[in-house]
Amino acid sequence: MYRLAVFDLDGTLANSLRDLAEAVNVGLEKLGYPTHPVEAYRMFVGNGAVKLCERALPEDKREGAEVQRLLALFNEYYGSHCFDHTAPYKGMPETVKRLKEAGVICAVASNKPDEFSRTVVRRLYGDGLFALVRGKREGVPTKPAPDIVYSILDELGVPAGEAVFIGDSCVDVQTAKNSGLPCIGCDWGFRGEGELRDNGCDIIAYRPEELFPLIAEER
Repeated sequence: MYRLAVFDLDGTLANSLRDLAEAVNVGLEKLGYPTHPVEAYRMFVGNGAVKLCERALPEDKREGAEVQRLLALFNEYYGSHCFDHTAPYKGMPETVKRLKEAGVICAVASNKPDEFSRTVVRRLYGDGLFALVRGKREGVPTKPAPDIVYSILDELGVPAGEAVFIGDSCVDVQTAKNSGLPCIGCDWGFRGEGELRDNGCDIIAYRPEELFPLIAEER
């Protein structure tokens, strides 16, 4: 049994792809650039809002000033529309509740801005299931750098050897490796089993309910 389960947010706990895509597309339209289908955003997300905006822009427009213009428009729209379509994946709230009841500490490590991360988790999962939610904060490197995970381990007083990371993309697998944590990949997320295995994730869950025995039962 792991003492601590650290979850990625978008694509793992929350199906937020459509709201993220629509927020960026609104900004692209205002700037006069082509938009993208929602499915294309599966490959754009994962490394934070700045990288998301950079990837969505035309290749010859991915310079600092234009990225910041799109980012400002994204933040303005997303702040008011982040729950238009976003919902927890079916079975995830119940799984997190079972883990907590079994004595597993649950936390969130996301590249979504810190305020958005806490807002989304509170709205979708309520208060009390997650001991700590950490998103992107000023001056702290985003995943796959281990800094967010290290801050969670430190604040909760859990050594890396007693924790596991759960995520849906190559960013999460690399984050786990960089943090010294094992990784459980979530096939239901934005990227799927292929990318997870290609990046060295050997343990794959295909439904949220499968996470409980992988995390809470004796190893």
